[in-house]
Amino acid sequence: MAYRFSLDDVRYLSSAAGADTLAAVADLPLTDASLLADLTTARRVAGERAAAAVETVRLRRAAATKFGPAAARWLFTAEALQQSTPPQVARHRATRLAGSAVHDLTCSIGTDTAALAAAGSPLVLGSDLDPVRLAMAAHNHPELLLVRADALRPASRGLLGYADPARRDGTGRRITGTDTIPAIPALDEVYAARPPVLRAPPGIDYQALARPGEVELVSLDGTVREAVLWPAELAASGVRRRATVLRSRGPAGAASEPTAWELTDADPQIEPAGLPADRVGSLIGQWIVEPDPAVIRAQLVRQYAAGHRLNQVDEHIAYLYGPAKPQGTRGFRVLDAAPYAERTVSDWIRRDGVGTLEILQRGTPVVPDVLRRKLRGALSGNTTVAGTLVVTRLGKRQVAFWCRAEA
Repeated sequence: MAYRFSLDDVRYLSSAAGADTLAAVADLPLTDASLLADLTTARRVAGERAAAAVETVRLRRAAATKFGPAAARWLFTAEALQQSTPPQVARHRATRLAGSAVHDLTCSIGTDTAALAAAGSPLVLGSDLDPVRLAMAAHNHPELLLVRADALRPASRGLLGYADPARRDGTGRRITGTDTIPAIPALDEVYAARPPVLRAPPGIDYQALARPGEVELVSLDGTVREAVLWPAELAASGVRRRATVLRSRGPAGAASEPTAWELTDADPQIEPAGLPADRVGSLIGQWIVEPDPAVIRAQLVRQYAAGHRLNQVDEHIAYLYGPAKPQGTRGFRVLDAAPYAERTVSDWIRRDGVGTLEILQRGTPVVPDVLRRKLRGALSGNTTVAGTLVVTRLGKRQVAFWCRAEA
C-alpha cells in the first residue's frame, strides 16, 4: 500500500534538513530485497520521517523516466505520479491554451499548471482541495500562483477553467463522465457559463457525454495518453474529433518538442468498404497497417486511410491495406493468406523456419498467448527468424495473414 504523506512530511522534505535526509537516502539501493534494511538505515538519519523519505526517493526514481532530471528535485504521491501527464503531452496541450488566462482547477502536484505557465498563458492560477498535493506543487514549482479550493466551488473570475479529474475506477473498462472525481457533468454544471477544458482518461466514453466542442485523443510513442475535451470556444471550426500523434525525439522531460501530426473528422475519408471474402489472396504482396491507437480511438481510421491511399480489410475493423506503408509506420508485408485455421498457421511456421512469432488480432476470439502456446511445437526454427500472424474478421469469416513486420 502506498505511503500517505502528511503536511508535516511535506514541510520536512522541503526543508534543508529534509534535503540532507533525501540525499542520504538516495544512496541506498531501495530494492524489494533491501527495503527493510534500508528503512532501518533511514531511521537512523530521519527518525519518524524515514518512511516519507524512502517513499520520496523511490517515487523520484520512478518519475525519472517520465520527467527526466527535474524529478530528482520534486515531491510526489504515488497516485499523483501515476496520473501526471508526460511533459511532451502537457506542453502540446498547453500550446492550445497559450492565449488564454487559465485556472487549473485540479492542479495536484503542479505539472500541468507549470506547463501552462511555460507556454505563455497571460495568467495561470492553480488550485486543489488536497492540501498535501498543493504543498507539493508549491515545492515543485515555487513560481506558481496557488490557492486551496474545491474545483466545484468557483474561486476565480474571468479565467478559463482546466481540470484533470481523477479516475474513480481502476478496472480498465470504458468509463463514463460520472466515473471521475469530480464528475464531468458536475464540472460542466458549475461552469455552465464557460465550460472548462477537461483532460479525461483515454478510455472515456466521450460519445456518451454529448459535450459540445471537440474531443482530442493524444498518443505519445504509440500509447494513448489522454482524451482532451475542448469546449466550443477552443474547438476548431467543423471539427468534433481529433487525433494527435506525438513521437519522442529525446529523453523524458527534454526541452525539445516531439514530432507531431494530427487528423480530424473534417479531413477527407474513404467510403466504408471491406475486402470481398473470396479475395483474401489478393493481399499477398500488399502491406497491412494498423493506425496509431489515437486514430482508432478517435474513430478516424477512414480519414487515415484516405490520407495514405489505403483501404479497409473489413469496414468494421481498424486494419488497413495497400501497396505501400506510410513512412515511419510499422507495417506487415503479406506473404500468405487463407481462412484462419491452426493447421494452416503451423504449416506456414514450419515452411519458413520461424522461431519467434508475433500474433495480432482484431474482431476474433483468438487469444494470442493461448494460440502461441498451441503452436509451440511448430516454432522449432531459429529465434532470430520472426514471423507475424494477423488474424481478423472479414464479414462473418475469420481470416489469417502471414506477414513479415517492418518498421
